Amino acid sequence: MIKKIALGLLIVFVALQFIRPTRNSSTIPSTNDIRTAYVVPENVLKVFEKSCYDCHSNNSAYPWYTNIQPIGLWMQQHVDEGKDELNFSEFKSYSIKRQLKKMKEIRNEINEDEMPLSSYLIIHRDANLNNEQKKNIIDWTLAMEKELATSLPKE
Repeated sequence: MIKKIALGLLIVFVALQFIRPTRNSSTIPSTNDIRTAYVVPENVLKVFEKSCYDCHSNNSAYPWYTNIQPIGLWMQQHVDEGKDELNFSEFKSYSIKRQLKKMKEIRNEINEDEMPLSSYLIIHRDANLNNEQKKNIIDWTLAMEKELATSLPKE
């Protein structure tokens, strides 16, 4: 009985290897990237690229183990959810109201140590933010919130 279960699991595992999720990789920079809409200081941009862009942009770096299913499928679902929540590559396409909301959310997530996710930091230890990096992002988002608030349509 145990041999049949093990064989069945092995067959499922092998069959899963033929499923290849779509990669979140773009070689062409998006015209809607946050960098094209706003001045992002180099120190903030570097943190975004190292700690955020894998899940929150149109270009993720895929480690070797994402070629093994179901890890690759789980990773793609995670990236898709991250992009649905915030996509720096499409930021310019958001309404001003949504951009303002996203700046507040970025600040809150950083303040509360919710981002980067602890599960991401297990593998990507260099993505952990130090206090200076957090302060730089928070200061920038506060300045952006002020700038964006002046662009809101008058009601």
